Amino acid sequence: MLNRLKFILFFAVIPVWLGCHTPAERQIPVRDFFKTPEKSFFKISPDGKYVSYLKPYKDKQNLFIQSLADGKETMATSFSDYPVRDYFWTYNNQLVFVQDIITQDKFKMYALDVNTLHLRNLLNEAKVRMRLLNCSRNQPDIITITSNKRDSAKFDVYQLNIKTGNLKLYLQNPGNIIEWYPDDDGKIRLAKASDGVDETILYRATESGAFRPIIKNNFKNSVIPIVFTGKGANFYALSNVNRDKMAVVEINAENGKEVKTVYAGNKADILEVGYSSKKSCIEYAGWEDAKPHKFYLDTSAKRIYQDIKKHLNGGVIRFVGRDSAEKKFIIDTYTDRNPGTYYLYESNTGKLTELGNLNASINPDELCSMQPVAFKASDGMLINGYLTLPRGNNKTNLPVVVMPHNGPYNSPWGRNNWGYSADVQFLANRGYAVFQVNYRGSTGYGKAFKSAGFKQVGGKIQDDITDGVKWLITRRTADPKRIAIFGGGFGGFSALYGVSFHPELYNCAIVQYGLINFFTYFKHGPPFFKPYLQMNYEMVGNPETDANQLRAISPVFHADKIKAPLLIFQGAKDPSANISELNQFVRELRNHGDSVTYVLKDNERTYFKNERNRMEMYAQIERFLNAHLKVKR
Repeated sequence: MLNRLKFILFFAVIPVWLGCHTPAERQIPVRDFFKTPEKSFFKISPDGKYVSYLKPYKDKQNLFIQSLADGKETMATSFSDYPVRDYFWTYNNQLVFVQDIITQDKFKMYALDVNTLHLRNLLNEAKVRMRLLNCSRNQPDIITITSNKRDSAKFDVYQLNIKTGNLKLYLQNPGNIIEWYPDDDGKIRLAKASDGVDETILYRATESGAFRPIIKNNFKNSVIPIVFTGKGANFYALSNVNRDKMAVVEINAENGKEVKTVYAGNKADILEVGYSSKKSCIEYAGWEDAKPHKFYLDTSAKRIYQDIKKHLNGGVIRFVGRDSAEKKFIIDTYTDRNPGTYYLYESNTGKLTELGNLNASINPDELCSMQPVAFKASDGMLINGYLTLPRGNNKTNLPVVVMPHNGPYNSPWGRNNWGYSADVQFLANRGYAVFQVNYRGSTGYGKAFKSAGFKQVGGKIQDDITDGVKWLITRRTADPKRIAIFGGGFGGFSALYGVSFHPELYNCAIVQYGLINFFTYFKHGPPFFKPYLQMNYEMVGNPETDANQLRAISPVFHADKIKAPLLIFQGAKDPSANISELNQFVRELRNHGDSVTYVLKDNERTYFKNERNRMEMYAQIERFLNAHLKVKR
């Protein structure tokens, strides 16, 4: 009887033992995570006859065109030096695109005739930035762009004839305009001005009329025009005036008064709007609290969405392009474990055709779930974020990589989003838990939450990150002896701040294009950053009146405090970086005996676009973390 009981217990324990001793997860190669996308930036021609996309040729992104009539693929460009960056279709089947010639700090703009594949060089500008504003249906050869070629600090509006290359100044920026808003015909009738603190929406009824102010707000409030409604002078906009959360509203341009609220939510800012040019209506409003959501306001758009959803098993669905007739749509769908797949949807037949994957090397079943989490900061404020745990049964005492987010212009005013992140999945695949904190000041959670971060850089913003790490330790997710911090831009500042002022928490830090000196950040930023200076003084700190605070938190003045090993990456052509100052900072760190690995790449801007450089960077990150966090497998 006793032997039989032992026999039964032995076989009962086998499944439990096996469940606790699963084989090590496969280490997915670095290249599979960070290679150049196989196909990306899909767009559809206005006539619905072609689909275009970027695809690697000799390791550089080039333009490809696929005929929807016969499925034939044509390589439209064959650059082997610099990739195609942004591109767009005109209404007469021309493709206009830009190349960034980094070695010469130059941008080139080309036009490609789809029928003949004839390529024309339109612009060749050194130390100039340019952006497409509008393509006109009525004048398909004319595109509207903004450029700072006349004055590096001011973006004027130009009309460019893509057949002749003739560039004509359309609107000269008086110096305070930070955004121009064209109507469907390419006419600029709305603009936004800023004195650095207050923002003003300007309107003119006709092209020959003068702009006049219609709405004035302090920077804490915001009105972002979307499009004219097609009914009189009214326009749709995103607004948080007289409310905490950004909402979709309709505004009368003649007097600046809000006519009605189109859609508002109580959980998060509305940040995405779908608009139909054909129907002149708002189709949906999108927001993100823990995960992305959409509310459909248009019946036919909702029907299309529901039909697509039936064909696809889960995932976030995004509309990324449509033809002029709005019969053919390019959509993509993604999850936290799937980089994304593009499809063509034809509303007449309900047919859904797969166009391509961003990264077919990734198997979602091998990746890890990004879980929304929330915790209370030390002052009681609720802070949200995401926690991605490595696969396997062990969920406690894990090595952790904390990833503070960046924001626009290397500021804290951004957020982490739910979805696929190659960085996050790479780290989780290597056995690390990844912790992302949407600290106070992060966008998307409403005006009050963002304002709570003002003048808290180096204060409660960093406290939120610290409180989050302590929360992970308390709940036994994190091994307190194996925690790293890794960020870019403002996230890089947060990483350096963490190892400077909380050395007991972090074993090491990884910094990409890090912000190391707030005085330099304000003084030597790009010229077009100047209109935002006073606003940033209010939100971050004034170099004159808040000099002591900024000096107290800027890493460049605290090299002696940093004892943890550092891995620093920087592009030499990054327009926001002061390379001489960074070099000196690294020298000081090394003089204090710190272990610093410093990687400066000559022909890179802020992000490492060169695939080889990118692979080397993440291979170094893997070795660095393995050396200092010692993941046991």
